[in-house]
Amino acid sequence: MQKLLAIFSLVLMLCACDMQQQPSQLAHIKAQNKIRVGTLAGASNYYQAPQGVQGFEYELAQEFADYVGVELEMVPFFNLSDMFTRLENGDLDVIASGLTYNTIRAKHYRFGPTYRTISQKLVYKQGRVRPREFDDLTGNLTVLAKSSHSLALQQLKQLHPTLSWNETEDMDEEELLQAVIDGEIDYTLADSHTLSLFRRYHPNLSIGFSVTRNDPIAWVLRKDGDDSLYALMVPFFGDIKQTNQLYVLEEKYFGHVRQFNYVNTLAYIEAIKETLPKYQPWFEQYAGNIDWRLLAALSYQESMWNPKAKSPTGVRGIMMLTQATAKQVGVTNRLAPEQNIKGGAEYLAQLISWIPERIPQPDRTWFALASYNVGWGHVNDARIITEQEGASPDKWADVKKRLPLLIKKRYYRKTKYGYARGDVAVKYVDNIRRYYDALVWLDENDAISNPSDEEAITQQEDPNLPDNDNKQSKPDNEQQAANTEQNKLNNN
Repeated sequence: MQKLLAIFSLVLMLCACDMQQQPSQLAHIKAQNKIRVGTLAGASNYYQAPQGVQGFEYELAQEFADYVGVELEMVPFFNLSDMFTRLENGDLDVIASGLTYNTIRAKHYRFGPTYRTISQKLVYKQGRVRPREFDDLTGNLTVLAKSSHSLALQQLKQLHPTLSWNETEDMDEEELLQAVIDGEIDYTLADSHTLSLFRRYHPNLSIGFSVTRNDPIAWVLRKDGDDSLYALMVPFFGDIKQTNQLYVLEEKYFGHVRQFNYVNTLAYIEAIKETLPKYQPWFEQYAGNIDWRLLAALSYQESMWNPKAKSPTGVRGIMMLTQATAKQVGVTNRLAPEQNIKGGAEYLAQLISWIPERIPQPDRTWFALASYNVGWGHVNDARIITEQEGASPDKWADVKKRLPLLIKKRYYRKTKYGYARGDVAVKYVDNIRRYYDALVWLDENDAISNPSDEEAITQQEDPNLPDNDNKQSKPDNEQQAANTEQNKLNNN
């Protein structure tokens, strides 16, 4: 008996020694000097852009890698099954893919701290009868296999016994949304943030109803009893919330797409196909170091690509230049679209050059766009208020919150340039960012007609043009009214 006890004790000691020799997950990451993070490729997570890798989850994962003090190895996937298998096999350290917490999934995996909330929407193509509940569905419902959408449907089937759906691993979330547009399937489920991004260039996608609300988003780890990496996630997410870094990232990727207007978006898509080709060669020719598509998006916000546009304050042309600004950039005929585009491009480049060099892109551009609307002087006033309130005057996400304060007397009376419609400037920048994103997507997917030199038109400036030619038909006339000469010139 004593011999048996001795053997048992020896086995326990050997097991303990073996456990001590096994490095923790964090120790392994440190030894390899890299953390392997899996994500589903897509606009809200990870994608290749002309300026390099982009994506909310990619940037968030990079922040965490810096926090841990190792290199980031981001591994994109195209279906959830492969990604979870790689996590289980130890080929990934964490999954950062905007996944929602679910009690079914939590039985097999460990979730990190919640850092966002989303909702799941049932979507269908505009023109069909709107379903307001699952019992109204009259066609095929298809979702991603092993996704949060699938798990939600499994739980909802208890309340809706006749509910049925198909699952696929051959398409990603955006491909399913495109399949709805193309009529290949009738319905699918989409996360609210993915849907917001997708509807910028596909306004015919409509929301039937919310399937879930306020779903917590978190990263996913193996459920193996190793707390070493999780223990760092808790303070990391606490820090980025406290320092506003998380808000800055959310603003960068999702801040401008929270509002959706079906009519305006549809009109913009049509204008891209029918009107833009007339002026695209000039946007490309005069953009210089500016992306021509950003210049075109700015022009659409200003005039809806109407070369005869005129505001109540006398701002005119396709880029809506004041007389003083036109003179400054050498424009002699504001109704000649080529001249006006060239002048607007030069003016925007000038504004960008005035932004302090320490401010990185894309914030430099957002500050410049706001300045195009209300003037650099007012934008700088808002930056000063931002700094006085303890936030960063060099981050658009922080200044964006304070620009609307310039309409309040207790704030603007203490500024150098006084009252300004800063709230309009914020909407103005958000609109241009939406227009720009949609134009980039359509351009990269060859959905823009090839411009023809024969289609290029010129107009002569004539103060006696009929009122219907001069009339400005912007979606938000208040935004144009705010674009006065005084505001545009207060930076000189």
